[in-house]
Amino acid sequence: MNSRIRVGMLSYGMSGKVFHAPLLHVSQGFTMTKVMQRTSDSALERFPYVKIVREADEILLDPDIDLVLVNTPDHTHYDFARRALEAGKHVVVEKPFVLDIHEGEELVELSRRKGKILTVFQNRRWEGDFLTIRKIIDNGLLGRLVEYEAHFDRFRNFIRDSWKEKPENKTGTLYNLGSHLVDQAIVLFGMPEAVYADIRKQRTGALVDDLFDLNLLYPAVKVTLKSSYLIREPGPRYMLHGTEGSFVKYGADPQEEALTKGHFPNEPDWGKENEDNWGILNTTVNDLHFRGPVETLPGCYQEFYNALYESLVKGREPAVNPLDSLNGIRIIQAAYRSCEERCAVLTK
Repeated sequence: MNSRIRVGMLSYGMSGKVFHAPLLHVSQGFTMTKVMQRTSDSALERFPYVKIVREADEILLDPDIDLVLVNTPDHTHYDFARRALEAGKHVVVEKPFVLDIHEGEELVELSRRKGKILTVFQNRRWEGDFLTIRKIIDNGLLGRLVEYEAHFDRFRNFIRDSWKEKPENKTGTLYNLGSHLVDQAIVLFGMPEAVYADIRKQRTGALVDDLFDLNLLYPAVKVTLKSSYLIREPGPRYMLHGTEGSFVKYGADPQEEALTKGHFPNEPDWGKENEDNWGILNTTVNDLHFRGPVETLPGCYQEFYNALYESLVKGREPAVNPLDSLNGIRIIQAAYRSCEERCAVLTK
């Protein structure tokens, strides 16, 4: 394999334009070689060096492509990832990994047999607030953690003409936004014993779920994950409580907004959060009481691809193990069953 990994991107929709293309553009280890756009050539406006192709096979069957980025609509992830692996490519799949557990298991086994890396773009692991929370927990600043609550709320009271709003595509906010919160919970606490869920369609005319309230059942900590499309006045994004204190965090990581505005991750102060959004820590450490803001660690989405390069070139384990993302799908499917049956559903 060349020192620079040649990438074929299967879509230049929101995830490609906002997230992947800017991250790959600034990476020293990757080269965007081809981008699939069915009718437009808009990727050339910012990245004139890429080749636009109209069909997936122009990427999947290209012997010069090392890595295929499957960032197509969710219901197509399995098929494109399978075809890419069978063609001998390494694969990055946009979240959610797959929509069916058996499909995910098949992909993991296929990647093992082909000797190719398969990973999932769980970029929210590299958001500043989540990195800060991990450090607070790891350093025991709250004592023994007893409660963790995370929100991913939006205000979008209308229905878009999008594949994400069509029930036949097996989508909804739990797969879309919930896959982030579930993944973060797995990183922090591992696999829960069970899940109890309330999942609803609240917007007028909604055909897919736009609210979820998940309780992940762990022996020692209460974990709540929530999202709604009808939150006009946002509350805390994270709330953590322990035997010695609490940490409460408002505001969203600034990286997505910066990327949407056309900025790149190699700019000065990338991922640095405004002081107004720093979380408040109220705790006792070594018999000393402290209450005040904690500077949020800088977010760094680019670390996903930096770590992936280390895996591809130096043989290190991927930062995102696809089995973690597959466990996330197990939790999501258990949540839907829990809501339907109005009971807690085992996840192990």
